[in-house]
Amino acid sequence: MSNPQANLMLQPVLALLIWTLVMWLWMLLTRVPAMMALRIVLDPKLAPKELTQSLPARVRWKADNYNHLMEAPTLFYAAALVLALTDPTNALARNAAWAYVALRVAHSLVQSLVNHIPTRLLLFIASTVALATLVWCGARAVFAA
Repeated sequence: MSNPQANLMLQPVLALLIWTLVMWLWMLLTRVPAMMALRIVLDPKLAPKELTQSLPARVRWKADNYNHLMEAPTLFYAAALVLALTDPTNALARNAAWAYVALRVAHSLVQSLVNHIPTRLLLFIASTVALATLVWCGARAVFAA
């Protein structure tokens, strides 16, 4: 049976999962044509970086961002699931979760379109503050019980 309050905490989780799949598709739709245009041979003896080093930076940025969505967001998923189970009505946690998603989407767009590193760094720091808030809320819910 579905818990409407838990669902509210799970919405940002699903939103970031959907965004990650959007980035995967964007990466695929830019990388494969670029590799075909450059006639890159998929040689299993080469390291992945060797296969893609000749791709234009604007193509590599999408793959770099997709990889970034496999790193810190794993902590987000764990913290959000903990909160969905232990304190789904926590408004601070829900707002932090949505802030995290919005900041990660903004980070993706900056990295994939212009790759302005100072802007990316600010977005990364801000998203980490949102993530830390989420973890703090989860810790309070679990350890205060």
